[in-house]
Amino acid sequence: MSTPEIIVKPLNKSDVDRVAIIEAASYGNHHWSKDSFYSEINNRVAKYYTATAPTEEIAGYIGTWHIVDEAHITTIAVHPDYRRQHIAECLIVKSLKDCYNKFIKYITLEVRVSNIPAIKLYEKYGFKSLGTRKGYYQDNNEDALIMWTENIFSDEYKELFGKNIEELEKKVVISCPKE
Repeated sequence: MSTPEIIVKPLNKSDVDRVAIIEAASYGNHHWSKDSFYSEINNRVAKYYTATAPTEEIAGYIGTWHIVDEAHITTIAVHPDYRRQHIAECLIVKSLKDCYNKFIKYITLEVRVSNIPAIKLYEKYGFKSLGTRKGYYQDNNEDALIMWTENIFSDEYKELFGKNIEELEKKVVISCPKE
């Protein structure tokens, strides 16, 4: 059996319709609009990527803002039909590699306190909970964990990242066409 290939590439305008479908399937009534994604494509501090599943359909996306030496993961989602296939992990790896290339030391995000699979994935990549935002999510007033990495240029973090990539590459092939 061959290793599945996940293609990670920059989000472009022709991807927005599919991304909006994933967004709605993932976040229900309180999701970003297509206009929000179009705006992010033109945001000079934003980096957005899609991940294409082995079916060649866009299965997920991630967005980050790069501000000085910090990055903030603004959004990440995988269509319910493609979850648990390492797509979110491939997107996180791509974003972290971008951070290394831009000399960004710290990454932060918010995640629902009830989203245990996502929290475990973030913890795998060295994110730690440093507090909560009470009532952060509008749909149900759920709290968000605020998660941060340590300095990703530390020897300890680089070792963790390298080990995780090595493990991931046994399960999928990550392709990133030139930007």
